[in-house]
Formats: sequence, structure tokens, C-alpha cells
Amino acid sequence: MRFLPNILTVARIILTPVLLVLLLSGTFAGQSGALVLFILAAVSDYWDGHLARRYEAGSRLGQFLDPFADKVLVLGTFATLSFMLPTIVPWWAVALIAVRDIAVTLLRMWAEVRGRTLRTLPMAKTKTALQLTFLIGILVMLVARHPYMPEILIEVAHWVLSSLIPFVLLMTLVAVTLFTGVWYFVNQEFISSAKLNG
Repeated sequence: MRFLPNILTVARIILTPVLLVLLLSGTFAGQSGALVLFILAAVSDYWDGHLARRYEAGSRLGQFLDPFADKVLVLGTFATLSFMLPTIVPWWAVALIAVRDIAVTLLRMWAEVRGRTLRTLPMAKTKTALQLTFLIGILVMLVARHPYMPEILIEVAHWVLSSLIPFVLLMTLVAVTLFTGVWYFVNQEFISSAKLNG
């Protein structure tokens, strides 16, 4: 059980390209599969951390891989949606999220080189949960608008995707994401000198 959290994390990274290919297919089966894989990946994000704490299987490798896997999944999906739905998910919004994530990753690497560990802030975990929820919502709308779905769902999906709701939610999400990034750099309490085995 000690290695299960890292196995789940690596599986999340490996499955992301498959998810993106299915999403880009534009078919009902492909996008439905992408939605299922994304939900499974989101659930695994919770369980790898839960199992690591329950079995005291935390490691420095795991503390690096888990947020990295989140970034691969989230940024990959955001980038794909910006290509598919540029008016709903504009490229510059994705770029801002990416710049924040790259900056925090570099800070994490800087801490690791100095034998320290960059602990994930509670508000950053909330940010990730919000990102995953937003992306699941968009994926649900993409699936719901296919002609195979009931007419009422198709109409709702088209209405939501053509409204300002997704854009407003995304802007709020971008603001929260940037705030958590800045907080890492101004608050040094999250950098621990304690070393973990593994």
C-alpha cells in the first residue's frame, strides 16, 4: 500500500493524453469517455493524498509528483478547451494559469534542490478543486449538447455555453489561481526543512 499513492499519481499523468485525444475527437463516445476519465482522475487526486496520509506513505517524490500530475491534467484540459471553445476558454486565461503553475513548480524545484519541501497550501488545494469542478462542468455541457441526448439537455447545454456564466466563472477561477501563486512567494512558512523518506 505504501506505493499505491504514487501509482495513482503516475496513472493520472499517463491517462491525461488519452483523455485529451478523446476530447478532441468531437464524437459523443469520445467526449463521454473523456468526461469519465477526467472524473476518475479527479477522484484519484483525492485518494492518492488520502491513502498517503492514512498509511503514512508520504514521500518527497509524492509531494512533487502529486501537484505536477494536477498541473498536467488541468493545463492539458484547459489548453484543449481553449482550442475547441476559444470564446469560452480564451487562450490568455489559460496562459495566466500556466504562468502561475510554472512559477510555483520552479519554486518547488528550488526548494527541493536545497533539501526542503514545498508544502501545498490549503487554499491551493481549494483552487485545484475549483478548477476540476469547472472543467467537469464544461465537459458535461459538451457531452449534453450531442444529438444523442434528450432535447431538454441539449437546449440547456447550448444555453449555458452561449451565456456569460462559463466566462465569469473562469475569470473568478483565474483570479483565485493567481492569488494562490502570489501567496506562495510572499508567505515562506510553507517551505519545510524536514526531509521525508522516499
